[in-house]
Amino acid sequence: MTATAQRHLLLNMTANGSLAKPGKDLFVVRHGEGPYVDDTAGNRYIDGLSGLYCCQIGYSYADEIAEAAQKQLRELCYSPLWSDSAHPTGLALAERLAALAPDGIEHVFFSGGGAEAVETAWKIARRYHTLRGETSRTKAISRRGAYHGLTLGALSFTDDPGLTEPYGQPAVETHFVANTNRTALEQPLDEGAFTAYLLADVEATVLAAGPESVGMLIAEPVQNRGGCITPPAGYWEGLRRLADRYGFLLVADEVITAFGRLGEWFGGECYGARPDIVTVAKGITAGYAPMGATLVSGRVAEVINRPGEVLNHGYTFSGHPLSAAIALRSLEIMERDRILDNVRGHQDHLAQRMTSLGDLPIVGDVRGAGYFYALELVGDLDGGGFSDTARAALVADLIPRRLREAGLLARVYNRAAPLVQIAPPLISDRPLLDRIADIIADTLDEASARL
Repeated sequence: MTATAQRHLLLNMTANGSLAKPGKDLFVVRHGEGPYVDDTAGNRYIDGLSGLYCCQIGYSYADEIAEAAQKQLRELCYSPLWSDSAHPTGLALAERLAALAPDGIEHVFFSGGGAEAVETAWKIARRYHTLRGETSRTKAISRRGAYHGLTLGALSFTDDPGLTEPYGQPAVETHFVANTNRTALEQPLDEGAFTAYLLADVEATVLAAGPESVGMLIAEPVQNRGGCITPPAGYWEGLRRLADRYGFLLVADEVITAFGRLGEWFGGECYGARPDIVTVAKGITAGYAPMGATLVSGRVAEVINRPGEVLNHGYTFSGHPLSAAIALRSLEIMERDRILDNVRGHQDHLAQRMTSLGDLPIVGDVRGAGYFYALELVGDLDGGGFSDTARAALVADLIPRRLREAGLLARVYNRAAPLVQIAPPLISDRPLLDRIADIIADTLDEASARL
């Protein structure tokens, strides 16, 4: 399989040439059951990252999902949501999402994934402002360190030179503001002062860019890149006030945080978010099919839906009947089996277990919410950085290797801020969460000793 990949497969976000190195074998997952996956060698692992933040209900609902898929395919395999054409499953899913969405979010535009959902948010924002006569609103605001997708439009809102610089000038002029990572502060601030500092930075950036030129601000309720960065109290309410004051649209990127990851259907509800647009993907189908969606407020839709106006935007597979049927069934399963209640019932215990790992010498910070946590690692240099030797030996090798050897798939970042991150399936019970925490504790205890 490694040889096949070398000959034919270009992996995502990968130094594909490294697969040719001696002893470098491809990790191939062949089977899933409950919260576990098995590789081709027969080893079983806890899927501590839900695939890629997707598999909310794990891997044991395939029969139910397949039943819904088979029924849909027998009725209708494809029909576009295009011009004056639609299909019943797409209509039903749009209605279901509008019912689950935050107050005021009433309309749905489907796409194939998260990056497309973000691109759609920008185009809808541009269309909204243009139809209101504000054609100068061509700039966006995002947060430092944020990741919002890899298509050229979404890449504009992503703050990572390693991802953006190979592709030249961004498609959208974007200004970046401070994210909500408290550890980045030179001097510690209390909650209220931190919120005020962050909002002042946003306002100053809007004024410097020109308020009449800003079309939208995009942010995740909990920022993934940088390690599950939660907002302080009052932050999202403050963003709403600034959006209203200066006329830009507020976009909540919930590609990861929606559909139960933080214990609510939409993670922004945990923090008082009142966005104009919400982007989702990943958990919308629980990983059983590709799909994304951009959810739009009635206030915005009222403008772009003016009689005679055309939303010149679309995707061939937008709201594909198969993906829509799978999404409907996965949402039905989540509600029937009280998956959100499982997260709510165990999230405090997970928080306690993860927080306790902060006592390890190599752990500098613990942050997250719901079933979504990260440990920021500190190294052997003054100020907490890693020497090249320690980074290569521990972050790039020992930690990911030991986690996998112990039967846990987690994310180990080896970039600006070394991190260990988990986002387990939402079906995970207390013993499984304890096992995840124990494996991480043992691994980082060994890493601390080596450090």
